[in-house]
Amino acid sequence: MAGATTAPADAPAASAPAAPPATTGRRRSRWRWFARRPGLLLSIGVLLLVVLWAVRPGWFTAADPLVGVPREKLSPPSAEHWFGTDSIGRDLFARVVHGAQYSLRAVAIALVLALVVGALLGLISGYLGGVVDNVIMRVVDVLLALPGLLISLILITALGFGTLNVAIAVGVSAVAAFARVMRSEVLRVRNAAYVEAAVKGGVRWWSVMGRHVLPNSYGSIMALGALEFGSAILSIAALSFLGFGAAPPAPEWGALVADGRNYLATAWWVTTLPGLVVIVVVIAANRIGRALDGEWRQAR
Repeated sequence: MAGATTAPADAPAASAPAAPPATTGRRRSRWRWFARRPGLLLSIGVLLLVVLWAVRPGWFTAADPLVGVPREKLSPPSAEHWFGTDSIGRDLFARVVHGAQYSLRAVAIALVLALVVGALLGLISGYLGGVVDNVIMRVVDVLLALPGLLISLILITALGFGTLNVAIAVGVSAVAAFARVMRSEVLRVRNAAYVEAAVKGGVRWWSVMGRHVLPNSYGSIMALGALEFGSAILSIAALSFLGFGAAPPAPEWGALVADGRNYLATAWWVTTLPGLVVIVVVIAANRIGRALDGEWRQAR
């Protein structure tokens, strides 16, 4: 056509502006989800702080948790001693900070034991069914019928005192809850189309459990682990309070609360402040567990 101009063949074509990737939108949505829940963010911060106490206590206090100054015994909270001092002049804040490693180590051992054993029992019970399911679930029912603290006391009587034995006892007492939840998840996944296809394709049953059933069933177990974190702290603190934990002068949180029983009228901080730390950590763990159990799934 006369007068018409054509663009050179080698001219770059005009490109449309690229749309933002879907991952960016999901990330922004997740950040907004967290921003609308300041209580959850505060709970995460509390647990991170306690973990840092256990890993790097020297970052937070330079005082020796085992050595006291007799002339400063039962000193109230002050700028020098944030939580005051105990009956022999030891800095109570330093003992709480250093005691985090004892309590968190015991909680970690208890939760790993309960999660691994409970998940394995629930996986086998839910997938195999029949007699195996009946036997395992009847044992689980018996464990659920007994108070967890009573089971722990029975096991400690057999195993002996000490932080490790307390952790094992608390972990065994929590196995039944993990087994029950895992079994319910396995029963839900077992009849899925991809599981039936793997079975009909000749895949061995243990391979089906490991490759198809387990990866699609552990979500609720992890949420339960977060909820049981707070319960494990309470149980370990209670057993330590009763004198079944580490031997003195180890600053376990439960033992710190017990040390101030005889000074409630004259030195309330010896019992109250370590007890408040335990309460705050348990509330934070429960808030995170509640978010993992329901709120986060809905957001995804």
